Amino acid sequence: MTMTFGQLAGIIAAIAFLVLVVFMCRVLSRLVKTVSQLTKSMSSLTKDADNISDQVEQLLDKTNTLMADINEKSQKVEPLFDTIVDLSESVSDLNEASRGMASKIAATAKDTSKMKQASTLFSVGKHAFNAISKAKSKKDKK
Repeated sequence: MTMTFGQLAGIIAAIAFLVLVVFMCRVLSRLVKTVSQLTKSMSSLTKDADNISDQVEQLLDKTNTLMADINEKSQKVEPLFDTIVDLSESVSDLNEASRGMASKIAATAKDTSKMKQASTLFSVGKHAFNAISKAKSKKDKK
């Protein structure tokens, strides 16, 4: 049996096509496994994303509740701060009035001290006048 070049080329082409088909089957098999793994990964990621989304939603609900509570409490405390501001202004006014009164008391004490000195001088002068008057009246009687 003799083969011609055409037949030999046909057999080589058939073998090459067979090798190509086997190679493509292996590649397709690996591709199917890869796509299967990718599908599993995507499914897992989707579940994880859903879980995270649920947790974020719960966290946001709790945060909103907490913020509403904080706003409510801050509104209740706001009058207290207004009262504290008014009280501090009153204390400041009282402090200012106390300083003014202390200044007046100090000035009055200074004036009182001068009055005591004047009173003492007046008393000394009065005693001196009385003594001189007595001495003069004794002299006149003699």
